[in-house]
Amino acid sequence: MTAARESDLRTLGFQTIGELANTPRAPLTLRFGPEIGRRLDQMFGRACEPIDPIRTAELIEVSRAFAEPIGAAETINKYVGRLIVQLIEELQRRGLGVRRADLIVDKVDGTRQAIRAGTVKPVRDVAWLTKLFRDRTEKIEPGFGIEKLTLVAVMAEPLEERQKSSSLVEEEVKDVTPLIDIYGNRGQRVYRVAPVASDVPERSVQRISPAADPVEVTWVSHWRRPVRLLACPELIEAIALLPDRPPVSITWRGKRRKVKRADGPERIFGEWWQRDAEMEAVRDYFVIEDEAGERLWVFRSGDGIDPETGSHRWFVHGIFA
Repeated sequence: MTAARESDLRTLGFQTIGELANTPRAPLTLRFGPEIGRRLDQMFGRACEPIDPIRTAELIEVSRAFAEPIGAAETINKYVGRLIVQLIEELQRRGLGVRRADLIVDKVDGTRQAIRAGTVKPVRDVAWLTKLFRDRTEKIEPGFGIEKLTLVAVMAEPLEERQKSSSLVEEEVKDVTPLIDIYGNRGQRVYRVAPVASDVPERSVQRISPAADPVEVTWVSHWRRPVRLLACPELIEAIALLPDRPPVSITWRGKRRKVKRADGPERIFGEWWQRDAEMEAVRDYFVIEDEAGERLWVFRSGDGIDPETGSHRWFVHGIFA
């Protein structure tokens, strides 16, 4: 809307968009034309508002416009395949590999649809990118037809060609990145777990990319750790002699369990540099085994004597294999 038109509306007494929206359209259209009504419909989501995305000079993209709109799945896949070949050629000239690519679909009714495919590592494999997009092009809704397809390398990184080994014996290298790409493009989150330098169990792990470089840090502990760490310690009822005896029975998730064997305690102190509340905090961890043979990792909050060290309540924090 132009400044002159906005000034005219203020002259007529309109101060807010709400006042303008509640005014009958006919008088506004008669005086100002259809522009005001169209902009109001776009603002309230009743009409589409195509926009031209900002493209940086470094962004690599290829496109294909059609004299006659297309809509058949086979035709769409054919032209997507051609665009992938063109995109890979341009990436190869620049020594890059694609990590994330967007297929932008412009339809004859002025609407747009975007399909995204991502990879864990930069790639320049025509067959693999074609497969990733063909697994997703079925989501395209052509409507009355598609007049333009644009393929954009949204994220690209340097990619060096691998030098083939001169050895007569081929080294067997198992690359799981294609499987990771498939799961990732289906909306599944794939990650690896890496150690963090922390004594507090829930802080001692972090999620990293499944294709990240090997982590040099390792977990240093003289005590066994469970194969499954609960996202949050779960409160339990426990019968135990204070200050340092393991529980003789616990009630967890509504089920009472008699403890047949136990090992511990392993004392873990709070990290005062993380939170002031952990200045005196203490946890005493025990590995317990119930009468059914299930082994759990439990802890008591506090040292069993000083209330400043914790609430003295018991929690389950992990499950052993």
